[in-house]
Amino acid sequence: MVDSQNTPARQRPSIVSISSYLIFVFLACQVISLIITLSTIGKTRDALRDAYEGSTVENADQVVDVFVAVGVGAGILLLLLAIVLGVLALFNNQGRNGARITTWIVGGIMVCCVGGGLFSNAAGGFTGGQTSGGGPSGEEVRRSLEDALPSWITPVSLLLGVISLIALITALILLALPKANEFFRKPTAAWEPPTPGASYPGQPQAPGQPGYPQSTGEPGYPSGGEPSYPPPPATNRPDDTPPADRPGSTPPSTS
Repeated sequence: MVDSQNTPARQRPSIVSISSYLIFVFLACQVISLIITLSTIGKTRDALRDAYEGSTVENADQVVDVFVAVGVGAGILLLLLAIVLGVLALFNNQGRNGARITTWIVGGIMVCCVGGGLFSNAAGGFTGGQTSGGGPSGEEVRRSLEDALPSWITPVSLLLGVISLIALITALILLALPKANEFFRKPTAAWEPPTPGASYPGQPQAPGQPGYPQSTGEPGYPSGGEPSYPPPPATNRPDDTPPADRPGSTPPSTS
């Protein structure tokens, strides 16, 4: 069994390319979300301080800073994981099965994180009962944030979350379809029948077969590789002797 020299390259199915595009869409949504978070971080901090003002919570400013830091850190972490998915998408386009498995693992974690954050935003974020330690209620915090932040922040954040979640889930499903499995499967060696007159690898070729050296390159040697010798000197054969000199012949008459 030999490898075929004319084996065509594997063609990437369209579902793998679409999966990579969807992962890049997910990455773009995370970039936009983080930009929105960083651009409104000052107003968010002020809104939380107003909500905690007059409460009995000790070190209210530190509590507010912790909330803001957690929100920004979560956005940065999601963006880093999205970048990892973008790099894996490039390897998926090359047919690397290890990259596809890693995409499923990282993508599953991202689905849980984005889905949880989307559910929390849809439920009102800070809404809830009275916080412990005499702090403001979740409804008061939410109302303070709505008054401080632009009105488009909440619907845009929800829209980005829905788009990113749908794109990521669809990308993971496309990578599991049968056509994608064929693309990521390791190719097997192809068999070619031997060419008449050719030899197998490692077997010497006989003289006269294609590829056999026909000349040694040394002077005095013919193309077959055997030495040549000079021809013997010319001698008279018995048949070349004149008739008068042959034994038993009658000399010609002189009259």
